[in-house]
Amino acid sequence: MSDETIQSGKYVSLIYSILDEKGVVAEQPNQPLSFVYSSTTRLLGDMAQAIAGKRAGDELELEVPPEKGFGQKDPALVFSSKIDELPEELCQLGAAIQMQDGSGKIRSYIVTRVEDGELEIDGNHPLAGQSLKVLVKIEEVRDARPGEEETTGIHGVKPKSGSPSIK
Repeated sequence: MSDETIQSGKYVSLIYSILDEKGVVAEQPNQPLSFVYSSTTRLLGDMAQAIAGKRAGDELELEVPPEKGFGQKDPALVFSSKIDELPEELCQLGAAIQMQDGSGKIRSYIVTRVEDGELEIDGNHPLAGQSLKVLVKIEEVRDARPGEEETTGIHGVKPKSGSPSIK
């Protein structure tokens, strides 16, 4: 393991899992999240502060309240529609619908209930209003190479052999 610690300008590769309030894994990418620390990468909750000073191999568990995660549920983003007003393929539980909200922003809405000829359609993030747990394992910390500060996100970076996935 490297003795390098996460600080501004360091290239960081980590794996993470987001668990919902019931402890069910809601998100766990197949590839590590890789970025240059203090670049434009936005991390959930206080993850950026929590990983500062950590090294490859370190593991963390973070609690993320709704206001630092996906926000509180906005009741204005939930509405009902009659089934016969939408195409058949959208009239099933879990169907995603792209619509423009009142401010002109395109937003994904999900059919969350189908009952008595009506659909409930919700534009909130599925994890909105929930306190979350985030499990993090630092895979790599090293000096950033030229140009890496412009690359962020989940890449084809392969976890080191023998690296377990977070469960």
